[in-house]
Amino acid sequence: MAHSRPRRTLLAVAATGVLLASLFSGAGSAQAATTGPCDIYSSGGTPCVAAHSTTRALYGSYTGSLYQVRRASDNATTNIAPLSAGGVANAAAQDSFCSGTSCVITIIYDQSGRGNNLTQAPPGGFNGPASGGYDNLANATAAPISVGGHKAYGVFVAPGTGYRNNHTSGIATGDAAEGMYAIFDGTHYNGGCCFDYGNAETSSRDTGNGHMEAIYFGNIKVWGYGTGNGPWIMADLENGLFSGVNAGYNANDPSIGNRFVTAVIKGQPNHWSIRGGNAQSGSLSTFYSGARPNVSGYNPMHKEGAIILGIGGDNSNGSAGTFYEGVMTSGYPSDATENSVQANVTAAGYATGGGTTTGPTVGSTISLRATTACCTTRYISHSGATVSTQVVSSSSSSAAKSQASWIVRSGLANGSCVSFESKDTAGSYLRHQNFQLYLHANDGSSLFANDATFCPQAGMNGQGNSFMSNNYSTRYIRHYNNNVYIASNGGSNAFDSSTSWSDDVSWVVTAPWTP
Repeated sequence: MAHSRPRRTLLAVAATGVLLASLFSGAGSAQAATTGPCDIYSSGGTPCVAAHSTTRALYGSYTGSLYQVRRASDNATTNIAPLSAGGVANAAAQDSFCSGTSCVITIIYDQSGRGNNLTQAPPGGFNGPASGGYDNLANATAAPISVGGHKAYGVFVAPGTGYRNNHTSGIATGDAAEGMYAIFDGTHYNGGCCFDYGNAETSSRDTGNGHMEAIYFGNIKVWGYGTGNGPWIMADLENGLFSGVNAGYNANDPSIGNRFVTAVIKGQPNHWSIRGGNAQSGSLSTFYSGARPNVSGYNPMHKEGAIILGIGGDNSNGSAGTFYEGVMTSGYPSDATENSVQANVTAAGYATGGGTTTGPTVGSTISLRATTACCTTRYISHSGATVSTQVVSSSSSSAAKSQASWIVRSGLANGSCVSFESKDTAGSYLRHQNFQLYLHANDGSSLFANDATFCPQAGMNGQGNSFMSNNYSTRYIRHYNNNVYIASNGGSNAFDSSTSWSDDVSWVVTAPWTP
């Protein structure tokens, strides 16, 4: 499609003016308080029609709610707003509300004013694991970071988690032009389908080629891939993840190695682009810009205008990832506008370290002691494959001490988390199966890696750590009747009982009984 050079030049100048004005106003939180990404898109002539973030306001003047959380102890909800206009989310308000219990993110509000909020995804071509076939909601405390020096939380998508809005306003349909960007955790991904953010079917079902246009991030290779082993930024256009004009391999789409990733997809009649960069520094690179894929059904496009997060258009929900912010625009943004948005993102100051605890040190040998008043002499232990809590003391046998000692490894499925290898059975790890913990040999499978990966958080009762399951993000390692499970705070299983839950899921990391 031919473009009008005078119009594009004027848009580029306008976007550059916005960027320069924001830079002169100061970096970091000061910059975020005066100009947000959606202000830049608006100045570029491609306004946001959806703007989602749990970490910060995306307009300089925005003071409304960013997201809503619900706590397990009484099902009460509260909205989380920015600390100030255009600022970072008030994580302290969430921490206070969720203290001593678990919380999930129930709504991610649309800051554009169009009401395109994201809520629990309903069943579609695939059912989710929650009641009625809905997808799970994200654990509200599973992805702590800092933005501009302030603590904030992302949306931690474990397999089975998803958000959606099938009844939107202003989102592109048919072959209309649109753009979108998202900030992801570049270290949290898998090969499941499909960790997406963007435009999808309004029926939650696969309605054919070209009925989606969404950002994908992960390392699945079934439909398309780039160089290296991934992860890659690709476009989910339905029945195809595209890394360029070809189905399958495209050499210009690189593997991504940044902790925080800016991912960009945009499309207009017979033209689309993939762009990406480091969300902490530097500029965007263009990985593809050209004609629609050379496969039938994608030119023209047939976009339907729903919005998804963490799932595929047909509610495929096997993926994993973490989302921090993202927008969708009306019209095809210029590269100059997107470059200014990237400058805004890097100035916002995304960084790790938002958590209140770092958890046990990878490579160390430890023991894990219960904190519930009844059981403070009991430690997670094993006898063969059976895992339970056992009383261990200085007078215990050397075998009992060894069985209660664990080597902390980098998480087999998530490097930001940990896995626990048995001190006395090399190559065997704590893993859950049917929600109960066992000691099993690592079989190298993706399922085992996920089952054996746990993410440390501050202890729910204020002591030690609580360990969230990597693939069931509302479940934590818990002792119940001396057995060990991954348990939610309330549920259909006896071991999900809310009674003393916060104590039972809190563990003190001690020196190992067997160094």
